[in-house]
Amino acid sequence: MTENWEKVFVTSLPESAEIVRSVLEANDIQAVVMNKQDSSYHIGYCEVYVLAEFSGQAKKILDNEGQTE
Repeated sequence: MTENWEKVFVTSLPESAEIVRSVLEANDIQAVVMNKQDSSYHIGYCEVYVLAEFSGQAKKILDNEGQTE
């Protein structure tokens, strides 16, 4: 990702990353999921990124929703 994006969530479950993305977008924060898992063995992580200017707000929303990095 470019320098103006910040990682706000990491998980080994792709569906959890998509839920986090949906929660953030429901709160008007653009979010992107990067799936860094191996497609054959499902080893690795999925990461959720937001624009750096919204990272504090995104982390606060995730804390309130019970989702943490």
